[in-house]
Amino acid sequence: MTDGQRVRVVASDGVELDAVVHRPASGAPGTESGTESGTGAGTGAGSRPGTRSGTGPEGTVLLVHGISADLDEGGAFVRLAQRLAEQGLTALRFSFRGHGESGGAPQGVTIAGEMLDLAAVAAYAERELPGPLAVVAASFGAVSTGLSMPWLGGRLARLVLWNPVLDLRRTFLEPELPWGLANFGPGPLKGLAEHGELLIGGRFALGRVLFAELAAHRPIDAYTAGGPPALVLHGDRDDCVSFDIARDVAATVPHWEFRPLPGAGHGFHSPEHEPEAIAVTARWLARGMTAQGGTV
Repeated sequence: MTDGQRVRVVASDGVELDAVVHRPASGAPGTESGTESGTGAGTGAGSRPGTRSGTGPEGTVLLVHGISADLDEGGAFVRLAQRLAEQGLTALRFSFRGHGESGGAPQGVTIAGEMLDLAAVAAYAERELPGPLAVVAASFGAVSTGLSMPWLGGRLARLVLWNPVLDLRRTFLEPELPWGLANFGPGPLKGLAEHGELLIGGRFALGRVLFAELAAHRPIDAYTAGGPPALVLHGDRDDCVSFDIARDVAATVPHWEFRPLPGAGHGFHSPEHEPEAIAVTARWLARGMTAQGGTV
């Protein structure tokens, strides 16, 4: 079925994460009519990219949201999960700690904590859901995903990045685009120093620890060091995260395919661009994860 089922995922430090699984309907591509497409025992991590259940879904896609979003990603991840299920893939959406209904407070959000959350969700998928594994990471979700490549990359059959944050300095510390200047300029930084939090969009509070982490990490290096075949979708009207950085990085990574969305802003939220991003993503994942049983 394509309707989501809430599941319990707990990170290694005890934080409980809100998560929803969307499974394919019986008879969808990659399933056999009359067979159960529910949970099953996971395969070993080393064999994950080449495994296939044979009678069940063709694989599982983890949907990793952005900095002030949650497991819905403004509704786009709900619709993407439904499309993936129609393609015979299982989708697992989750909210990072301090977001949505997951445990923790926004002010306590850290990159390290998000990496723990992603590790817990990946472990759940390997244990409970069949077939090869893939990730769709949106915006800031690309940070924890990229920094997790040393252990996660070898387990993934495919990776999709939507408007990815690849350079933390140019996005947050020395922002170049309107969104970064508005949210991380002198005024907001004064509030961070005085009150211990900084409001993104006037509503989502980030704390000092996450801001201190931004200077310590380079997601670009983690991605360019290796990983699975990747599709990068980016709107050329994005005023939050640099289109030029994503395009230029993709040009240097042989296993990355860069696809611009002309006229699209950050998040593909327009009625014109979201359906295109979802269709391209679902088609690319379904084609790659079903070829040779998930080996790409």
